[in-house]
Amino acid sequence: TGLLIAAAQKVVSPQPVPPVRDVEGWPVWGGPGRNFISSSTGLADTFPREGPKRLWTRPLGDGYSAIAEERGVLFTAYRRGSKDVVIALNAATGNTVWEYEYDAPFRNSYSEAVGPGPYAMPQVIGDRVVTASGTGKIHSLDKKTGRPVWSHDLYAEFAATRLQYGYSCHGLAYKDTLIYLAGGEAPWFGLGRGSAIVAFRQSDGAVVWKNQAFKNAHSSPLLINVEGQAQAVALLADQVIGFSPDNGELLWRHPHPTPYGLAIATPVWAEGNLLFVSSAYSGGARVLQLSRNDNKTTVKELWHNPRVQLHFGSAIRVGDYIYLSSAHSGPAFMTAVELKTGRIAWQTRDFAKAQLLYADGKLIILDEDGNFGIARATPERFQVLSRVPLLTHISWTPPTLVGTRLYVRDRATLMALELGASQPKGK
Repeated sequence: TGLLIAAAQKVVSPQPVPPVRDVEGWPVWGGPGRNFISSSTGLADTFPREGPKRLWTRPLGDGYSAIAEERGVLFTAYRRGSKDVVIALNAATGNTVWEYEYDAPFRNSYSEAVGPGPYAMPQVIGDRVVTASGTGKIHSLDKKTGRPVWSHDLYAEFAATRLQYGYSCHGLAYKDTLIYLAGGEAPWFGLGRGSAIVAFRQSDGAVVWKNQAFKNAHSSPLLINVEGQAQAVALLADQVIGFSPDNGELLWRHPHPTPYGLAIATPVWAEGNLLFVSSAYSGGARVLQLSRNDNKTTVKELWHNPRVQLHFGSAIRVGDYIYLSSAHSGPAFMTAVELKTGRIAWQTRDFAKAQLLYADGKLIILDEDGNFGIARATPERFQVLSRVPLLTHISWTPPTLVGTRLYVRDRATLMALELGASQPKGK
């Protein structure tokens, strides 16, 4: 049924967590605004030669899952043999609060060059933590104990698109549902609805609706508002679409082909009803302007620039510019793009392919070689304020910022750093 929990799964008993001060958390993919922008202030511009103070470091298994945070508890996922493990940790100490593991054997047809995942970040949705494995298994767990409440297998139940590098979509919470992009072909002879988009009820995992047929990619959907209408947008293997989050009805579509279906980055929504999407592998970047007339959405492409290629990282919009790490197989370029025109304002090779956050007027950078940096980015220039080696290659996980504390991981280690402007000397 998809609502039953296999006997092979295991929960480690939870440990208590002390109360914490009230700061903005990082509960879902991309943070509270799903845009990789934090409201944190008081961050240092520069650090000692050894880098920011390390509050704690602990070993962690393989994987790329980002780190969620809510009220002093961190949530992420890693690999243990053929199992995925969801883990809750005390944010102050790094100690394990609880763990939940389940069978998630990686198919031989998936590429193992970058490891079997997991890729998706566990997201805090109400009193649940919801996670997705690279094998398309969705689990909803009790936030405080890690005990399973419901689960689904997107491949077994919904004939989801089997992606080259495994499943990595982050579900989108909307009203009482949780919406996942599954992908899948149209029903035989046009009978019934497709199941490329599936909405589960958050409380019990029941399927509220399913709709559409398309080839999925690795990107995660984004909720936007177009002149009063709620829409969800998704970057797919060969197109970008807008659909109703209430029933999956297709509202519009626009071509954006990406070879091999490797569209990964989350779209960016901006004032003026502007939608920025980008992918590597010659996909390039484009901005679409959306408007509504007679209850229909009209899509106008403002520009397409094949030189701007956002691979797997995050794009940051500040004012009328987008800042990103543009790269494919060659060198990476920190890049500033004018949102309305596609004009490249500048490019620089200060970092390898990188993940970005924005807070306190600065970019927080973690590149795939494990280098950490702080920089100021304006339409006129890119100024590196601090740069230190921190993790190991391959570091593909975006960092998480809560207050002045930054949480980062690579494929072996998880650590907490203090980025506050008053920097005591650390090791």
